[in-house]
Amino acid sequence: MPFPYRDETKELNDETRKAAASGAFVQLPSGVTHYELSGNDSPLHEGEGSGVRDVVLVHGFSVPYFIFDPTFNFLSHAGFRVLRYDLFGRGYSDRPHARYNLDFFVRQLADLLNALRFTRRVNLVGLSMGGLVASAFALRHPEQIRKLVLIDPCGAKPTDTAWAVRLARIPVLAEVAYGQIGSGKLVHGIAKDFFDPALVEQFQRRYQTQMQYKGFMRAILSTIREGMLASNLEIYRALGKLDIPTLLLWGRNDKTVPFEHSALLREALPKVDFQVIENCGHIPHYEKPDEVNPILLQFLRQV
Repeated sequence: MPFPYRDETKELNDETRKAAASGAFVQLPSGVTHYELSGNDSPLHEGEGSGVRDVVLVHGFSVPYFIFDPTFNFLSHAGFRVLRYDLFGRGYSDRPHARYNLDFFVRQLADLLNALRFTRRVNLVGLSMGGLVASAFALRHPEQIRKLVLIDPCGAKPTDTAWAVRLARIPVLAEVAYGQIGSGKLVHGIAKDFFDPALVEQFQRRYQTQMQYKGFMRAILSTIREGMLASNLEIYRALGKLDIPTLLLWGRNDKTVPFEHSALLREALPKVDFQVIENCGHIPHYEKPDEVNPILLQFLRQV
């Protein structure tokens, strides 16, 4: 019998998915995935031809694909074909009963690219936990990757030391506690992702929408218990041995994945192009798109 969480009052199905403001849905082996794909298939006449065009955006621990609004819109208008999607357990994607570990999320991405018939090498962009997913995917499928962008990625050191996260690792007790607390802690905690507090309130309202659908908190707890916020430095060290051009972006004032973690990532990825965004928190592409978008564009268009 599913554990009751106070805020989860709706089933996620075809009827409730009509509330999605954008995107489409595809049935994958592990469940339905919510995605949005921009552009068409006409090639660009630069670099290695049409291969420069495809960009795939992988979001982080709990915020669904709207976190890439500025990036998605900018790159689409710049002529790229851009794919973004909700990880399982988030947004309008299914919340299957599964272990929400690295294999699970890498497999979702592989299944999605296959279902949408992506046959060319892609430029893969990963934010926070999505940076870990993107790196693991690139490590396992290097032939499918053209370039890699990591935005404040987790995994260099543990980011699962807060008391609420430690509590999440205790079976039954965590379910009882989170069931009573509801989504408030997560909604409040998302504020620390920002350097500019003026952006927080609207972001929180959009973030909270997904929490009304049953299975969200179960997925969040499983993700924590499966070590997705723990140290995964060996992934980056192995990635550093491959010849994949990589851009590393980091907000100087990140409180979620502290800036100091970037030193370990730069050591693991000795050829990385490292760019620091000043006066910025955990999501620089969202908080400072006018500064980040030109950096992305230049990197993606380089031969």
